[in-house]
This record gives sequence, structure tokens and C-alpha cells, in this order.
Amino acid sequence: MKLVNHKNIIGLLNAFTPQRNLDEFQDVYLVMELMDANLCQVIQMDLDHDRMSYLLYQMLCGIKHLHSAGIIHRDLKPSNIVVKADCTLKILDFGLARTAGTTFMMTPYVVTRYYRAPEVILGMGYTENVDIWSVGCIMGEMIRGGVLFPGTDHIDQWNKIIEQLGTPSPSFMQRLQPTVRNYVENRPRYTGYSFDRLFPDGLFPNDSSQNSRRKASEARDLLSKMLVIDPEQRISVDRALQHEYINVWYDAEEVDAPAPEPYDHSVDEREHTVEQWKELIYEEVMDYEAHNTTNIPR
Repeated sequence: MKLVNHKNIIGLLNAFTPQRNLDEFQDVYLVMELMDANLCQVIQMDLDHDRMSYLLYQMLCGIKHLHSAGIIHRDLKPSNIVVKADCTLKILDFGLARTAGTTFMMTPYVVTRYYRAPEVILGMGYTENVDIWSVGCIMGEMIRGGVLFPGTDHIDQWNKIIEQLGTPSPSFMQRLQPTVRNYVENRPRYTGYSFDRLFPDGLFPNDSSQNSRRKASEARDLLSKMLVIDPEQRISVDRALQHEYINVWYDAEEVDAPAPEPYDHSVDEREHTVEQWKELIYEEVMDYEAHNTTNIPR
């Protein structure tokens, strides 16, 4: 948070502790921008196409900014996305963010299940567009008004996905670990449903403009490109930002904002005792206070 500076990423205004030495250290306070609601509340509202596409555009801008530093969020979900009354959006909660290429990327159990991409569920390892699957799940939830793939566990989650989207191709199966492939190939085969059937016109906003049907088809097309089981076939962040449903908002300064400074993840990749973590966090807070003395609340 200290390194990232983008209008669609939550800003860190202050970090401090009331304790004055390491022995007493118990509490960390992070002061962030005040927002009005998270996306869980917004999903329950009747959104028109303009608001929906603008929210998605901002999500994609924030994700692109993180990816430009090699950071994959990995835990995008409605409760981790906050909005203001004027429809401005910010992504928060980087507890699970990891730099692309680290071994931490391979842990399959850390992401909230409903928004978890197939490659994570199946332990394939993953790249930046794992976050695009999550955006697709969120967009589908905005349209349908309920969670798309409400799995009760790993296996149920996979079943929910293939029941709706169909069993993936043999080339996808070949990239699975043998034991996983054996399980997946022995599941009943599903043809899946067309996106017209999964997201019929009646679910979309009833815009008063004559272009509403076109907008519904544009939204459905974007969904069909994000909710792709095979990550190699899934749309990239850059291409999603150029999609006709999104690019009406395109602003180069927002899309191509300067990348964050690279974050040194080496501290996260070593094993530490609780006491060592405590000391590292205390030092981080002290360093922040030293560089932001004018902002410390009295």
C-alpha cells in the first residue's frame, strides 16, 4: 500500500502504533481513505449499463496498475472492492497479493472460493489473468444478482463451473498434474450452456436508450471472454480495457499510470517466528512514522 499510488487502489494515509517500544508493541493502525460501501451492497442495486461498465473499467485499471509491478491480487471479491456514492471505485486488501513468479503463487487454498479461477482450484499455477476470472465472476454477479459458482468445497466448486461452462478441452486436461487430470477426466462430461442462456437479455438493465440490446450483447460478449476456463484462452487485462463495453471510459492517464515501485517480497518468502514477524512489522511502522511525522494523529 505504501508503494502503490493509483486512483483505483485504496490509499494509505497513515500507519502508526500507540506503543512506544517493541516490548509493549501490540497494535497497528492503518488509516485509509473513507469510502461509502463495498461492492456486496452495490450488487444488490439496479445498475444501469453506464454504472456497471464504469465500475468494471475502474477495476481493470486498478488491476493493470498492480500487474505493472508484477503484483497479482489473487483475492478479488466484492467485499475487497469499495465504492463511493459518485461511483468511484477502489481495490483494497492486499493480504494475499504476491509478486508473479514466487512460490507463494502456487498455494491454491488462500483465495475466497467463489471467485477462484479454475487453474487455482486445480493447482496448475497461474499468471496475471487469474484476476480477470475474478472480475468475470463479479460482473456475472452484478448481472445475475447472486454468486455464479457457490461451491461448498474445491470439488463442488469445480463441478459448479463445468456444469455451467462445460468440460474443458483435452489440451487443457493435458496441462494438469496426472492425479488431478485423472479426477477431472472421470467427471461426467458437460456441454455447458451458451452465454445467451446463462445471461439472457431479461437479466440486463432496461436502459431507456435504443442501444440497450446492443449494450446487453456487448456485456455478454465481455463476460464470455473473461469466464473462460482455460487461462491461455482468457482475455487479458489490456484487451478487456479495449473491449467495446469498457473502452467508452478509456483514459490513458488512468490506464497507463506510472507503475508502482517494485516491492521486495523476499521477506515474505522466508520463514519467521511470530516474534520475528512482530519485530519486522514494528520496524516497518517506525520507518513509516519517521517519514510521515506530520501526519501522526495526536
